[in-house]
Amino acid sequence: MAEKIMAGVTVQVNDEGYLEDPSQWTKEIAMEIANDLNIALTDKHFEVLDFLRAKYKAGTTLTIRMVGNSGIVDIKELYKLFPAGPLKFSSKIAGIPKPTSCV
Repeated sequence: MAEKIMAGVTVQVNDEGYLEDPSQWTKEIAMEIANDLNIALTDKHFEVLDFLRAKYKAGTTLTIRMVGNSGIVDIKELYKLFPAGPLKFSSKIAGIPKPTSCV
């Protein structure tokens, strides 16, 4: 675990850069993480991020299929929004742990 300053706030991150404490997440932190991943966030990105955060908080196991069936985006759109790793990077930007289904 390491400390990192993101959007002017000191946060704890793991060795892969995921927030250790999801309650530290802000939209400004999300934008900084996304910028590091070369992703420019739009309102649609934030809809997905809010969905992921809500499902994580509810204890739901996250999958690409679940996001694709959310009514927010389909799987193809999810890949367009987060091209390098849809669930892996959307979770990272959402400030939640990497899903177990991601490598």
